[in-house]
Amino acid sequence: MTRTMRVRRLVAGAAASGLLAGGAALGMAGSAAAAPAPTSVATTVVTHDDGDRHDHHDRCEWKKGHWEKTWVKGHWEKKRVDHDIWHPDRHDNHGKWHHGYWEHNKPYKWVYVPGHWEHVWVKGHWDCHHR
Repeated sequence: MTRTMRVRRLVAGAAASGLLAGGAALGMAGSAAAAPAPTSVATTVVTHDDGDRHDHHDRCEWKKGHWEKTWVKGHWEKKRVDHDIWHPDRHDNHGKWHHGYWEHNKPYKWVYVPGHWEHVWVKGHWDCHHR
């Protein structure tokens, strides 16, 4: 991986140097018609390396997918709440007997969920942080 990144950087640097040199040559050609030719023309390309502060592409590394614990703040959330109600045995208005039964009611209700730790899956990714 690092070898391919270095090759890419080398090719990009060579291309940039060629563009700079070509641009300088074109600039000199335009001014050469208007002014006398200089005694020596030096085209220099300055590469500035601040201790490799600006070039971090070779420092990227692949982080595999993994489970990570994250803190979830407390919040309000709409949840289904089981609300089972027992209706007892009874006689109706006509004297008929009805057996008791459960009524299963599952309404949504706003409940407060306190802060808690939760495991989340982090997908694999390239990590190119400055080190």
